[in-house]
Amino acid sequence: QAAPKPGQNKPYFVRKALLHFLLVSDVGENGELAALLTDKSNPIGYVVTGAVEFGNDSRRLIQRCTKPDAKEFKKIAVACAIGFAIMGFIGYTVKLVFIPINNIIVGGS
Repeated sequence: QAAPKPGQNKPYFVRKALLHFLLVSDVGENGELAALLTDKSNPIGYVVTGAVEFGNDSRRLIQRCTKPDAKEFKKIAVACAIGFAIMGFIGYTVKLVFIPINNIIVGGS
């Protein structure tokens, strides 16, 4: 695979390798950078480990997701349409009931 041109994003494996290097490499005398990035007790480590866990969970979710077939899509669409109709009916009923009540309260003054 050709190397990316300047200004383009790095390929996935390069980003993953850089992140792996930052998390597990010993930079400094006692590996303070690796400890700084992986220790959840400090803010930087908390953010970095949270981002890494979120990325791993997101990747796992996307890999498990499947595109719905026509039958499943139709069931979802019908369920959404029924929900919209029910919510609209409830809203209309509430508005219809409260218009006379509002007129009595405001008009009574």
